[in-house]
Amino acid sequence: MSETALVVEARTSTGKGAARRLRAQGRIPAILYGRGRESLPLALDPRALERILRAGGANTLLDLTVEGHPEIKDTVALVKELQRDPLRGTIVHADLYAVDLNRTVRVEVPVHLVGKARGLEFGGILEHTLREIELECLPRAIPDFIEVDVTALEVGDVLHARDIQLPEGVTMVTDPEQAVVAVALPQAESAGEAAAAPAEAAAAPAAEGGEKKAE
Repeated sequence: MSETALVVEARTSTGKGAARRLRAQGRIPAILYGRGRESLPLALDPRALERILRAGGANTLLDLTVEGHPEIKDTVALVKELQRDPLRGTIVHADLYAVDLNRTVRVEVPVHLVGKARGLEFGGILEHTLREIELECLPRAIPDFIEVDVTALEVGDVLHARDIQLPEGVTMVTDPEQAVVAVALPQAESAGEAAAAPAEAAAAPAAEGGEKKAE
């Protein structure tokens, strides 16, 4: 995981009124916190943050320059939480977590499927049930995504979290029994087979009885 520079500034005023004034100026409130350090209110350009996350993903490491606090340097942070406007989708607040590059962190990483499951050729449907997995690793070892090859999956097969091969130095936090992707029969077909089974069972004794009566 590479680091991307982001310039932020310390802010002294907090509260809803100060936040509204910031947003009117094209900036948003943010907070920087981390293990063993006091929380620091910040202001930043949401468009710059959006560009960084769009290019590098949600777990991009931010190399922060804090204007107004020259004593704060060499701060690397992860975006821990974003608040967005429910109508426009724009970022309105950001929580930044200052990381220790020598300590592991827990992050959620997207799962990317590759290949075409063999079961699709026999009417199966690919169900991607878990799109992110939680991992633990050093900050600079955070993968952009985890790639899962589904080529060998037949109808009825399920691939679990325990089946995923992880890069060296990365461990799984997600429940290993959690299903990630499966190849299932179409729902209508499965329901039809279930309904047909009792009907066939009921028809068999009736047919036998009819033969005896004819005798």
